[in-house]
Amino acid sequence: MFKFNISEKTGKTFKLEAEAEELIGKSLHDKVNGIEISPELGGYEFEIAGASDIAGFPAMEDIDGIGLKKLLLNFGKGMKKRPRREGKRKRTDYKPEGLRLRKTGRGRTISASIIQINLKTLKEGHKKLHEIFPEQNKPKESAVPAKEAVA
Repeated sequence: MFKFNISEKTGKTFKLEAEAEELIGKSLHDKVNGIEISPELGGYEFEIAGASDIAGFPAMEDIDGIGLKKLLLNFGKGMKKRPRREGKRKRTDYKPEGLRLRKTGRGRTISASIIQINLKTLKEGHKKLHEIFPEQNKPKESAVPAKEAVA
């Protein structure tokens, strides 16, 4: 069972959970037909933009195969900016010059240990994504519940 995040060019992302055994063995940046994921997505063409496993380790382009590996990384994928310590100047984020850390990443090949797959839409099918996923089109409801009338 994979969790798919399907992004459109407009910036909207749709979520889908599906069994897609055909994707096992494909790599990052491979093209995938929508019919391989779900019959509703016939006519669509996607690109595998990213993935992560059950522990949250990202699939990285630099690692061959399906296993975990520790890499020495600069800032970028797998390593984010860190908040600066309290001091005279308070900056929310910064990049210390020359800082590299050893981070764990997963290989670029999709395997059974991958849980989440991010897809980028290359070619649209007959139906629009917002028609296929109507329940994800609703505007966000307010987080604060309305106060009930006291009798």
